[in-house]
Amino acid sequence: MNASQPPSSAPNALTQDDRTWGMIAHFSALAMLLLWFVGGILGPLVVWVIKKDQSAFAAEAAKEALNFNITVALGFAVCGFLVVVFIGFLLGAALFIFWLVMTIIAGIKASEGVQYRYPISLRLVK
Repeated sequence: MNASQPPSSAPNALTQDDRTWGMIAHFSALAMLLLWFVGGILGPLVVWVIKKDQSAFAAEAAKEALNFNITVALGFAVCGFLVVVFIGFLLGAALFIFWLVMTIIAGIKASEGVQYRYPISLRLVK
């Protein structure tokens, strides 16, 4: 066996299905682009409900994505209030770019079988 290849008989080896559902858990938040405020929360929530008893990796990815998207939704609400003083537009744009980049990074890491922790996230769902 080559040293660069992970052992296939490892007891906790992730299946392709686990990695795919982990990736879907993160990328499902992109539904926010279509359903605006609720989409970022709804996608990971659905994945968590479906996979919580079937795949520990996918369930953990979905919880992480859910917590991050709840945090981002709260941030967007604050930006909405700050629009009154005109800084909300800039903060909202920065938050959107941050959300998009972090979501893409998390989805890619999940497809590689790595459990990703967002750098800023309230841990509301445990």
